[in-house]
Order: sequence, then structure tokens, then C-alpha cells
Amino acid sequence: MNAARRSRQPLATCLVAAMLLPAGIAPAWGQHTHHASSHPPTAPHATAPTVTETPREPLPVITPADRVAAFPELGEHVLHGTSTHSYWALDRLEAWDADQGGTGLGWEAQGWIGSDLNRLWVRSEGERLDGSTGSSDVEVLYGRATARWWDAVAGVRHDFGAGPSRTYLALGVMGIAPYRFEVQATAYLGKSGRIGVAAEAEYEMLFTNRLIGQWSVQGEMWNEADPEFGTGSGLTAVEAGFRLRYELHRQFAPYIGLAWERAYGSTADLRRGRLEDVDDTRIVAGLRIWF
Repeated sequence: MNAARRSRQPLATCLVAAMLLPAGIAPAWGQHTHHASSHPPTAPHATAPTVTETPREPLPVITPADRVAAFPELGEHVLHGTSTHSYWALDRLEAWDADQGGTGLGWEAQGWIGSDLNRLWVRSEGERLDGSTGSSDVEVLYGRATARWWDAVAGVRHDFGAGPSRTYLALGVMGIAPYRFEVQATAYLGKSGRIGVAAEAEYEMLFTNRLIGQWSVQGEMWNEADPEFGTGSGLTAVEAGFRLRYELHRQFAPYIGLAWERAYGSTADLRRGRLEDVDDTRIVAGLRIWF
């Protein structure tokens, strides 16, 4: 029995040693790890950079003399220039089928020559029907720039066509109003104190870089009637239209459009007495050219 007990002791001793070995080793490992982490490797010694550049001086204070040198006063001759330029445009050259048969032809043109401040303007518009000229006019005006985008004009207007010719003194303004409306307003003084006022406004819509729509409206009124020329007193007529052009070239553009015109007051009565239409709506086709 003692022999059997002695034979079991080595086996028990081995089992106890196997169970206690991890517990004994773990603290040693933990201590070793803590000891290693608490003493990190020594980093190489860092030296401060050596300053070799001298400090830069601060920017000098800007003086009035510096400002004058950078932005000199521009004289009027420098600002506006004294060279001569010119611009000529046939805004409308169009045709349509008249209600009473035949073909109608209308035009509106303007141009100028001069400098940025002083210009000589020429304007003309009118109609022809079946080879005869209807109400038409031509104006020669001196223009002076009075504000940005605006000119004051003064000169003469000559009416020709239906009835005897007439000549008037003209005084007005023309330019670009806010939202890019092109505006013309002119007063006319004729013989025997006959006074008239004409106004026109245009606006262009860009559908593409080449496809452009143009809205226009214009009207005219007089203080006295002129039956020989076919106009009465008060508001004579209003014309409005829309024209869609395609610029094959910036200086050459065919267009199609719709135009409407109506006479009012005593002018409408004169047209009825001549068996003419008081209002007219027509489809037009034409060209716009400038150079």
C-alpha cells in the first residue's frame, strides 16, 4: 500500500506544478512588460535650427504721393478720346403682304459719326406701299453725351411721302434705361407752333448667342391736326411688334416677326374718311444689318 501511495505522489506533484506554473509566470510577464514600457527608447537629441536670414523690414506706409502716382487724374481728352468712329445700322428692312393687295416695305435706320462725347446722328424710318412712299422721315441731329449711356440730341426732322413735306426742329434724349431698355424720346417744333412728341422703346431677349428676340413699341402725338399729312391732334398712332432674328453673322441677321399698329382719335377719323384701316396686324420678314 505504501508503494502504491508513493507511486501516486509523483503524478499528483506534476499536476499541481502544471496548475501553478501559469500563475507564477504571469506576474513575471506583466512586470517585464510594465518595466519595458516605462522606459521608452531614448530619442536622438534634437538641435534648434540655426537662423541664417536677416529679418525683413515691414512694408512702408502708403503716402498720398504714392496714390497719385498709381492712379493719376485722367483728363477729359484721355478719358473719352478724340479719335473719330462711326456706326451705321439698318435695324429693320422688312416686307409684308398688304391687306388691300400688293406688298409693303418698311425700314428703320440710324447711324452716327464722331467721338465718345460729340456725334452727328442720322435717323430715318418710313414705309412704301405698292411703289408709293407713305409716312416717312429723316433726322439729322447733333448728339452730346450727358451721362453714362445717355445722349442729348438736337437738330432737324424732315417728313416726306404722303402729303406735302414738313420740317421741324428736334430736341430729345436717347440711351439705355435700367434693365437694358433702349429708349428714344424727341420733341418737335414746326411752323405755326405745331408741337409733337415721339417716343420709342426696345428690349432684346437672348434665347441663344445667335437667336435673339426684339420687342418694340412706339407712339406719337401732336397738339394740332395736319389733315394734309394724315395726322390729327392728340395721340395719333401706336405701333408694337416682336421680331425674332438669327445672326448668321454678327453684322447680318434675317428675321421674322409680328407687327401691330392702331390709329387713335382724330387720326383714326381721318383714316376712316379715306377708307383706310384704323388698325393693322401683319407678319413681316426682313434683314438687320450693321457696320
